[in-house]
Amino acid sequence: MKQTSNAALAAQFAQALDALRAQGASPSVAIAYSGGLDSSALLHLATQYAAASDVPLFAFHVHHGISPNADAWLAHCEARCAGLGVRFAARRVVLEKSKSGVEAAARKLRYAALGELCREHGVRLMLTAHHLDDQAETVLLQLLRGSGTAGLSGMDAANAAPELLGNPDLVMARPLLPVSRQQLEAYVAAFALAWVEDESNTHPRYARNALRHQVMPALAAAFPGYQERFARSAAHAQSAQRLLNELAVQDLAGCLVEECIDVAKLRSMSLDRAYNMLRYWFGLRSLRMPSTAWLTEMVTQLVEARHDAQLLVTHPDCHIRRHRDRLYITPKLADLAGQRDPDDAGLFVKEGERFTWNGEASMAFPAYGGVLHFDAAGQGFDSAWLRAQALQIDFRKGGERLKPAANRPTRPLKYHYQACNVPAWERERLPVVSSGKDLLFAAGIGMDCHHFGDVSGPLVSLRWEARNAC
Repeated sequence: MKQTSNAALAAQFAQALDALRAQGASPSVAIAYSGGLDSSALLHLATQYAAASDVPLFAFHVHHGISPNADAWLAHCEARCAGLGVRFAARRVVLEKSKSGVEAAARKLRYAALGELCREHGVRLMLTAHHLDDQAETVLLQLLRGSGTAGLSGMDAANAAPELLGNPDLVMARPLLPVSRQQLEAYVAAFALAWVEDESNTHPRYARNALRHQVMPALAAAFPGYQERFARSAAHAQSAQRLLNELAVQDLAGCLVEECIDVAKLRSMSLDRAYNMLRYWFGLRSLRMPSTAWLTEMVTQLVEARHDAQLLVTHPDCHIRRHRDRLYITPKLADLAGQRDPDDAGLFVKEGERFTWNGEASMAFPAYGGVLHFDAAGQGFDSAWLRAQALQIDFRKGGERLKPAANRPTRPLKYHYQACNVPAWERERLPVVSSGKDLLFAAGIGMDCHHFGDVSGPLVSLRWEARNAC
């Protein structure tokens, strides 16, 4: 019976890998190999498949250094792969303190390291040993966290995770997802496979371990086969989430205007539909998914405020702003040195940075967050005249006026910014260039025409390139 069961497991595994490789045309396969029971079964199955299908196989191991046994686990994995003729590589990572906790920090480092190893060895398909019991634990954990359909969908059989793996070409697959841990234990015993035990797997301080050792046994006693039913529920949630995503795609297409959300169209939607679309929008921008409470507050503030309000809602990864009835996602930017007085964070600098131009194609001004370019042009400042000027770059203080062309009036910068539809938060980081009391250039608007040279000499136009760091 065990032979038949193990043969069926191997056949099921081979069928899953054939389908995965057909979809991605991956010439080689890698497994994430920790040395534990699950990944040891995965290694054995993958080795058999690779030999039968003539597929190059790699095993990648991540050494966290958390356990005093980590070196022994690395040696075990390397020896096992050498005995099987499997190409092996390992990566050591250093775990630092994180607000998200040891589990989350270790997971992030582990997957990033695995993504790097796959890229270095030209692998586009990586297998993990997640199984049916892991899926049940994941669904229950997400339920306890109050997750929606996306969280209750559990793990996919295969997916790309470029943010997690740092590798957009890599597919992470879980061919053992329909297989129970009990089946894997029987498989490992049947082939007398050697494996290592991570002592942290029994520590109840980790949420998953508490479920595994305290809750799941009680569920198994009261509801035998609960894992399969959890998996079915996860499949139903996945189906529901796909429908929600399809609806979000349609809604976003109707609301999106140049990467911004039209607030008027957002107002016409039901709240549930608006929340669904916004969550999808955040996902497209690779932002962490906000809580329901945060999303509710954001919609209340940004949608219900008066038309001309300049509103800001802070997200852990960015800012959400409203300007002229549009919602913008903007990065969180540190204050620039040129914006604030280092001795008093509440006062703007009185004097900007003085400089002279000696014919350079561009000049960097880190304190002002960018580079000033000097381009040859058919209209602009006479280059000889500009070289002779004592120039200054600064942020506007108020009251500055600029005449962009001979046939246009001189107006305050605020007027020009409004006419150019430059949002208020961008204006704060756009410098101006002057010579003495005369304003020559305002980033985001252009040059003042009062000092334009005639066409007889070489002319220069100024152009600002922002290089802000988040």
